[in-house]
Amino acid sequence: MRKSFIQQRPLVRTPIEHPHAKELQNASAVLEQLPAAAELVLKDLIGAGVDVNRGRRGMSAEQVLRALLLKQMHDFSYEELEFHLADSATFRAFCGLGIADGAPSKSTLQRNIKAISEETLKEIQRMTVAYSLRENIDDGKRARIDSSVVNAAIHRPTDSSLLNDSVRVLVRLLRRARRWVKIEAKDHRRRAKRRALGIEHAKSTEERLPLYQDLIKVTKKLANAGLRAVEALQHVRDQARDREEIDHLVQQLQYYVAAAHRVIDQAHRRVVQNEPVPSQQKIVSIFEPHVDVIVKDRRETSYGHKVFFSAGKSGLVFDVLVPRGNPADASLASIMIERHTEICGDPPQQVAFDGGFASRANLDELKDLGVEDVVFSKGRGIAVEEMARSTRIYRALRNFRAGVEATISWLKRGLGLDRCDWRGFSSFKAYVFASVIAANLLVIARSAAG
Repeated sequence: MRKSFIQQRPLVRTPIEHPHAKELQNASAVLEQLPAAAELVLKDLIGAGVDVNRGRRGMSAEQVLRALLLKQMHDFSYEELEFHLADSATFRAFCGLGIADGAPSKSTLQRNIKAISEETLKEIQRMTVAYSLRENIDDGKRARIDSSVVNAAIHRPTDSSLLNDSVRVLVRLLRRARRWVKIEAKDHRRRAKRRALGIEHAKSTEERLPLYQDLIKVTKKLANAGLRAVEALQHVRDQARDREEIDHLVQQLQYYVAAAHRVIDQAHRRVVQNEPVPSQQKIVSIFEPHVDVIVKDRRETSYGHKVFFSAGKSGLVFDVLVPRGNPADASLASIMIERHTEICGDPPQQVAFDGGFASRANLDELKDLGVEDVVFSKGRGIAVEEMARSTRIYRALRNFRAGVEATISWLKRGLGLDRCDWRGFSSFKAYVFASVIAANLLVIARSAAG
């Protein structure tokens, strides 16, 4: 039976005298004042197929939320989280696990945590901001805004590796399909792997071309076999008992066949026809099709999503935005201020932006939105007097902006936001929100500790 809270709190060990243990106690006190957060999590758990009126008692919604925040605070894997919840009295107390309670397994933790939706975590993140405003931890009058890239959990994409991935997955799915239908398709995984390795170590384009052509040929064969398997499975579906399993396999085959055709087309255009392929048309992972190709400031290419952050003077993250594609920073300056106004109730009086947001149109629009001082770290032809009321204010805000880079660095290095290992775009955003909530709770807890 699933509940939002455990009504009778279990007995826990006495907290140890340690600064981090005190931080977790303060963070726990904040969560206790946000009961609506656990109610939102409970709705997600129920929506994921959990019947609240049947079965033994599982983790409460509050425990699931706290386990997620603990995971993000320490950048734990599920296996590490399982160990620490079994071993650490402080972590067990934070998650509401009593002396006699067993620690949840890593699979239980993963299944429950991944049921929390991005919308729920977005609402909880805004709850932490509202709490901070009420408690005067931050007033929302000064904001610093910047963007960064959060990488997805994919290998460095090359056409040969994507073709090899397609062969690997299609062979596996076709093997599963043979449980219901007879499909003639050879296992070309070794051949594909050898061609991919040969391409990687080839010294010239002339050496790579025949290897690519053979790898494309093999991938086409398996994609065509996948189409035949889909047709055959659809014919036997109505007579089979396990229709849901067949339907799931058909969906997987349809997706990976389509992905393989995209990879084949991409490789043929780029390698055989020597035609440049725009980044918007590229597929960089058959497992994570949502991943964008991000080239920021002419540095190394990243594969993930650009994330926009708005932080306050306390280090609190007011807002986080994860758009699709690779939008220019300047295109989202006004949107970030409008979102800040929605979250905090009023527009900030002073805002400091990175130089990428600078434009005269943005300056005028932000002033119209009610911001008194708008400072870009690089003015790009905009006079200091136009951005701020005085040179002193301009310099103060320009220096103030640098603090957001420290906040982003802390999120990446300390709270796992350098690389998201959750699959799917919705889960990617949920992961980002979870890290931001964990960071905000630590900011609030440290403020309470003095």
